[in-house]
Amino acid sequence: MRLFIAIELPTGLKNELERLRTDIPGARWVPTEQLHLTLAFLGEVAEETAGRLTTQLAEIRAASFTLSFSGIGCFPDRQRPRVVWIGVKPEPNLLKLAAAVRQSVFAAGIFLEERPFSPHLTLARLKLPAAAELRAFIDRQSRITLKPFSVREFTLFQSRLTQQGAVHTPIRDFPLPGSKCPAQADNRLS
Repeated sequence: MRLFIAIELPTGLKNELERLRTDIPGARWVPTEQLHLTLAFLGEVAEETAGRLTTQLAEIRAASFTLSFSGIGCFPDRQRPRVVWIGVKPEPNLLKLAAAVRQSVFAAGIFLEERPFSPHLTLARLKLPAAAELRAFIDRQSRITLKPFSVREFTLFQSRLTQQGAVHTPIRDFPLPGSKCPAQADNRLS
C-alpha cells in the first residue's frame, strides 16, 4: 500500500485554490479534490505495518488548531522551480502534530527521509522551467489572502497510481481533542 498522512482541506478552500490556476507551460496542477497538507509521505507500506501504524496514530493526543496561510512560492527556488506552493504558517500545534505523526510512523517501523517538516500546500509541479510565467504568477498572487480554518482531525490516505494519475482514498480519520468528529475506521487495517 502506498500511504501518506495529511490534513484534508475544506471544500470552499479547495475551490478558492482552484481559481488560482493559470496557464504556466509545463505546469501540472494538483487536482482540486486532492489538495491537502501532507504531514508525512510514507511510500509503499506492507499491510501488516499499516495496521501497526493506525494503532500508533490513534494514540496521538495533539490539540486541535487553526491553520493559516502565508505567501506563495516554489521549491527548490525561483531559478529552478519544480513545485509551486502556498505557505502555511508554522502554528505550534501544527508542528507538534507533525512531530507526533513522525514519531508514530517510526514507532510502527517505517523510516522517513531526514527532511525537516515544511508546511505548505502543493498547487502544481513543473516539468519544464517556465521562469517568466511562474514569476508573473507569483507576483500576481503574492498578496493572496486565504481564510484560516479549524483543524479537528488528520487522515491516513492510500494513494494508488493509475494511468490517469494518483487516486487518494481516505483509510482512517483521527480526531484531535476538542473536536466532535468520531474516528472513522477502515476494517482492512483494524
